[in-house]
Amino acid sequence: MKKRVLFYITSVVATFSLQSCVTNYVVSAPTSYTSEYKSNAKLASIDSKKLEIAKKQLVSSFKEEQAVATKTLETIVKNEEIAKAFRFSKKIDDILTEAESYLGTPYRYGGTTRNGIDCSAFVLSVFGASAGLNLPRVAASQAQEGERVEKSELQKGDLVFFSHSRGRISHVGIVESVSEDGTVKFIHAATSRGVMVSSLNDSYWGPKFRFAKRVLSQEAFNSNFANN
Repeated sequence: MKKRVLFYITSVVATFSLQSCVTNYVVSAPTSYTSEYKSNAKLASIDSKKLEIAKKQLVSSFKEEQAVATKTLETIVKNEEIAKAFRFSKKIDDILTEAESYLGTPYRYGGTTRNGIDCSAFVLSVFGASAGLNLPRVAASQAQEGERVEKSELQKGDLVFFSHSRGRISHVGIVESVSEDGTVKFIHAATSRGVMVSSLNDSYWGPKFRFAKRVLSQEAFNSNFANN
């Protein structure tokens, strides 16, 4: 009887001890896991903020570099356009310098030299020598070249054409200057006084003016310049 009672007591004590161990194990494990989870979550949050900051800095840096690159490109393009305009202006000045070197040359029908020259030979000689441009021999054919230009849009180097009684084109000159008030002066080989400068506003040439042509444009000149 005593042995049986002792066995029961031993069994009960063992059972309570086992439950205590299991309880301690189950309770202590989640405490450690939760703490580690919170720590990892905090680190992940910090890393996420750092990543977001880095992304913003990268985007900002990219935008700044893009803005600088765009501005640099615009400056290059602008400088190139200025350079093109300068080269063309210089070429027109070369043409007019060549034309003015003929001032005083006597007029001679069919003439092609500085000893005597007619209007169309004067124009083709000037453009050929200073711009390498090959124009037809007679004024009527030269009138077929280039693009038409309104009188109000005339520029130095444009060609102006004339005729008597609105007939066939019989005379040509080169625009030498355009004043702020719109006065156009041109250089040409006139039958009366040879190579000289006249105005489109004068009583003789004004009524005989028919139209103007631009045989050397800035676009064509710069394209040819780039290819050479």
